[in-house]
Amino acid sequence: FKLPLITFIDTPGAYPGIGAEERGQSEAIARNLFVMAQLRIPIVCTVIGEGGSGGALAIGVGDRLMMLQYSTYSVISPEGCAAILWNSADRAADAAAAMGITSTRLKQLGLIDTIVEEPLGGAHRDTGQMAEQLKTALVDALQELSLLSPDDLVEQRYQRLMKPGVFKG
Repeated sequence: FKLPLITFIDTPGAYPGIGAEERGQSEAIARNLFVMAQLRIPIVCTVIGEGGSGGALAIGVGDRLMMLQYSTYSVISPEGCAAILWNSADRAADAAAAMGITSTRLKQLGLIDTIVEEPLGGAHRDTGQMAEQLKTALVDALQELSLLSPDDLVEQRYQRLMKPGVFKG
C-alpha cells in the first residue's frame, strides 16, 4: 500500500505507573517511534485536543505536525511539571506558561508546522466547519508531501526528529 498515514492526537499521555512499565509501556512507545520514523509513506499528525507525554509522542512522528488552534502539546502535564518544580500542582498555570504548550508558542518555536483555525468558541461549537478546515489543512499537507520520494520522506522525517533541542549560538 502507498496510502498516507494520518494520526489524530488527543491523549493525556501514557500512564505513569509501575504496572504500565512492567507491561512494557516504554518499550512499546519506543518501538512505535522507531517504526513510524522509517515508514516510506507520508505521515501527517494532528493534535486535536490534549497531546501529552509519551502517549502523544508515540503517534506524533510524522512529516507534518499540525495542531488545532486551542489544543495543547507537551511532554508532561502542567500539573505534573508544577508538582516537580514547585512541589504543588496548584501552580499548573505557571508551569503551562513556562512550558509553552499552546499551538501559537509551538509554531513560534518551529515544533509544529500548521495551526488549524477553530470556529468561534472552539471546535465543538461547529463540528462541520471544523471538519472542513481540518480537511483543507490535511489535503494541503498531503499534496505537498506527495511530491517527495519515499527516501526523501524518511530523510526529512529523521531531520525533523533530530531538530528539537538544537540551538544556534
